[in-house]
Amino acid sequence: MSTLGISANRLELLQIAGAVAQEKNIDKEIVLGAIEEAIQKAAGLRYGAENDIRAKLNPVTGEMDLKRVITVVEEVENESAEIDLASAQLDNPDAEIGTTFETPLPPIEFGRVQSQMAKQVIMQKVREAERARQFLEYKDRIGEIVNGIVKRVEYGHIIVDLGRAEGVIRREQTLPRENVKNGDRIRAYIYDVREEQRGSQIFLSRSHPQFMAALFAQEVPEVYEGIIEIVAVARDPGSRAKIGVRTNDGSIDPVGACVGMRGSRVQAVVNELQGERIDIIPWNDDAATFIVNALQPAEVSKVVMDEEENRIEVVVPDDQLSLAIGRRGQNVRLASQLSGWAIDIMNEEQESERRQKEYKERSALFMAALDVDEMIAQILIAESFETLEEVAYVAPEELSSIEGFDEATTEELQTRAREFLEKLALEQDEARKASGVEDAVLEVEGVTLPMAVVFGENDVKTVEDVAGLIPDDLRGYNEMKDGERIHEDGILESFSLSADAAQAMIMQARVKAGWIDASALEEAEAEDEEDSEVAVGADIAPTAEDVFGS
Repeated sequence: MSTLGISANRLELLQIAGAVAQEKNIDKEIVLGAIEEAIQKAAGLRYGAENDIRAKLNPVTGEMDLKRVITVVEEVENESAEIDLASAQLDNPDAEIGTTFETPLPPIEFGRVQSQMAKQVIMQKVREAERARQFLEYKDRIGEIVNGIVKRVEYGHIIVDLGRAEGVIRREQTLPRENVKNGDRIRAYIYDVREEQRGSQIFLSRSHPQFMAALFAQEVPEVYEGIIEIVAVARDPGSRAKIGVRTNDGSIDPVGACVGMRGSRVQAVVNELQGERIDIIPWNDDAATFIVNALQPAEVSKVVMDEEENRIEVVVPDDQLSLAIGRRGQNVRLASQLSGWAIDIMNEEQESERRQKEYKERSALFMAALDVDEMIAQILIAESFETLEEVAYVAPEELSSIEGFDEATTEELQTRAREFLEKLALEQDEARKASGVEDAVLEVEGVTLPMAVVFGENDVKTVEDVAGLIPDDLRGYNEMKDGERIHEDGILESFSLSADAAQAMIMQARVKAGWIDASALEEAEAEDEEDSEVAVGADIAPTAEDVFGS
C-alpha cells in the first residue's frame, strides 16, 4: 500500500485496489471506498477540516471527482458546510431543508503528511473489512476442527495461523505439559467466534470435551455417518477421559467400533491428545447401569438412587474403593460429569456404619415419640416407616396389616404420633415467634414451620429477607480457599432441598414481597419447562456435518 499516492496514475490506482482486494479476500468496492475516504481526509487537510468534502472514484476509468458540499439546514452550526433555508432560496428558490449544493474542487497534491494519512486510513479500512470477512466466514464453523500453524506463543496462549485468519488457544484451553513451538502444525476445535473492539476473535481449544468427539468423528466412519452416537464426553485434559457411546444398529458394537482393530482408531485420538487415556463406555438409558459402567474398572456392589436430588450412592467392596475414586478423585469425578449425577462412593463398611447410625437414630425417635419399646420401633423401621408423619397419616390398614398390629394398636400409635407432632409444632411455632420470624414467612410456598424456626436462628425474619437470598444461601456451596476445597453450610442444608426447590421458594418470596409479578414468574416457569424439554440430548456430540461442514 505504500505505492498508493498522487504518483500513481488512474489505472494503477484501480490495479492496486484490485490486488489488495484479492490478497485480503475482500470486496473491491470496500477498497475503493477506503481510497475515497482517504482522499477526503487528505482534502480536509488542504481545504480545512470544517468543510464537507466528498470524493468519488470512478471504478472503470479511475478518475477522481472531488467536491465541496453545502447542505440546507434549519439552524446553521457549521458555516463552512451548512446554509440556512432563507439564504439558500436567494440563489435557488426551489431549495428546501436537506438540499445540497456542490462545488467542484481541483485535484490535490499529496505531500508526505497527506500520503501517510491516506495510507493509514486505507489500511485501517482494509483491516476492518478483513476482520468482518473473518467473522462471517468462521461464525458458522463453530464445532469444527481446523488445522493451522503455530505463529507464536505468548504467556502460554498459542496464536495459530489458519491461512486467511488467526485463532487463539488460550492457556486454559491447551493440553497440560504439551510443548508447542513456532512453526508446528496443530489441530484445534473452534468453540467460539466473537466480534470484539479489535476485530473478530476465533477461539480454539484442545481441551474442550467436544474436541475429542470431533476427533472420533474423523477417525471412526460409523460416528461420522451417524450410525454410532457419542452421547456425552467428560475430560481431564491430557490425563484421562470418558465417552459414552450408543447405536441403534444391533449388529454393531459401538465400543469395539470406536476402539478399532487392535486399538488403531482410539490410538489415533490418544496420540493427538498427547497420550490422554480414554475409557469408552456403552451408553444405557438406565442411569444406575450407566454409572456402574462409567466407574469401571471398579466393581460395584450396590447403588441407591435419589432421583429428586439427582444423586446416587454407590457401594463398592473395600478393596475397590481407591480404584472407584481414582487418583485425586479423577475416576468418580469424570463418571459424575459424564452421567450428570452427583456420585457418593463408600465401601461396604462405611455403608454399614451409616445404616446402623440411621437405624439407631430412627429407632430412638420412634421410641421417644410414640412411647413404645425397642421391638415396636424396630418393626416399624423394618416395614419401611422413616418418619413420624408417615406413621401418623398413613392409611390405617397399612399399619394394621403388620403382623401383631390390630386396629386398636394402629389407632393408638397414630394418636400418639399425631399428638407428638402437634406438640412439636406448637413448640416450633413458639420458637419461631420468639426469634421474630413473621407469620407471612410461613405463607411463602415451600416454607415449613421447622424451616421458619431455622430461618429465625439465622436472622432471616421477613418475606423480604427470604426474597433476598440465593439458592446457595439455602443449600450450601463449595469454594476453593488457599488451594483447599471448603464447604460453606446453607441455612436449610439439613432439609436437603433440591436446587429447583430452593429457587422456587425464593421466587415465591419475591412475588409475595412485590418484587416481581406472579404472571411473569409463571411465564418464566413455562419457558424453563420448554427449555428443559429442548435441552434433552443437548450435550450430544456434533454430527458429521457439524464437524466437517455441509
